[in-house]
Amino acid sequence: MHDPLQNIKPYVREIRPYSLRFEPARIKLNQNENPWDMPSEIKLEALRRLQNRPWSRYPEFTPSSLINRLAEFSGWTAEGTLAGNGSNELIQALLMVTVTEGKRVLISEPTFALYRQVATLLGGKVISVPLSSELTYDIQALNAATESFKPDVTIICSPNNPTGCTIPRSDLVSLLEASDGLVAVDEAYFEFAGETSVPLLAKHSNLVVLRTFSKALAMAALRVGYLMSSPDLTREISKALLPYHLNFFSQTAAEIALEMYESSLKPRVALILAERDRVFSELSRLPSLEPVSSRANFMIVRSSIEPRRIFEELLKRGILIRDVTAYPMLKDYFRVGVGTPEENNLLLDSLREIVAT
Repeated sequence: MHDPLQNIKPYVREIRPYSLRFEPARIKLNQNENPWDMPSEIKLEALRRLQNRPWSRYPEFTPSSLINRLAEFSGWTAEGTLAGNGSNELIQALLMVTVTEGKRVLISEPTFALYRQVATLLGGKVISVPLSSELTYDIQALNAATESFKPDVTIICSPNNPTGCTIPRSDLVSLLEASDGLVAVDEAYFEFAGETSVPLLAKHSNLVVLRTFSKALAMAALRVGYLMSSPDLTREISKALLPYHLNFFSQTAAEIALEMYESSLKPRVALILAERDRVFSELSRLPSLEPVSSRANFMIVRSSIEPRRIFEELLKRGILIRDVTAYPMLKDYFRVGVGTPEENNLLLDSLREIVAT
């Protein structure tokens, strides 16, 4: 009998699918989401615009209105901007147009697992450089790997998921200048860090910047992201996207979110930052726990108590965090997202109970 799996690439069969087990919990701090929903004024305006638009017609082939808004928001050119179904689709598109059998992709781990997965699915060879012992980017090691392996693509997540560290501007410039390949900076959490690599695009044609609406802009359910690079490079990456890949609902909501960012969304980012600092300070006072400073809306915490026990004990109390013990270098850690003040209080009270037993 024919085995249909024999037609699947061997290296595809060797990797596990990227997935997340569903765990019911009333407080959800495991996916780095914005703890506040999209403001009602943005939702209502999106519904008003959608009501007046014929649903039987395709959206624009290129979402020009959204692209122009993104360019204005980011300070980059519309010709060098590409919108997609979350930044994940654009990471995949970037790797699809660059990675073939044996092409090298450089990453620094622990980091977002999707980079390794997509590169491997495309037949690429992943070169991994560990973060420093302080869980920060090791630019000397990255530059050494760049010189030795000549990667076709280097991916830097800044702030990094799951550690929350950022790459300093001078170190990124060093990496861009050392590399003959592309350097992609995933800025999914840049609003929380208050810094961006976008100004470097004008000088470094091998830089690609990726962003998402899923975090600070509270649109995880609608799947919108965008990519910025030189116009010529953006044009080539766009060839990996399917026609009409971004639906009109998401396009419309994203435009309104950008229009109302300063008045409706940015104040909530400030609240998240204040809560991040408060949670970090409170966790630092607990015995057995050692939080790691983060520039994002989450943090990892080193625990002398077995992290899986922390996970299970919190889940019993209706609080879901992220088990990161399978990541390189993180067997003694767990990750918590920043919730509302009320959610964070319940998390802190629960952890106080756990470490006291």
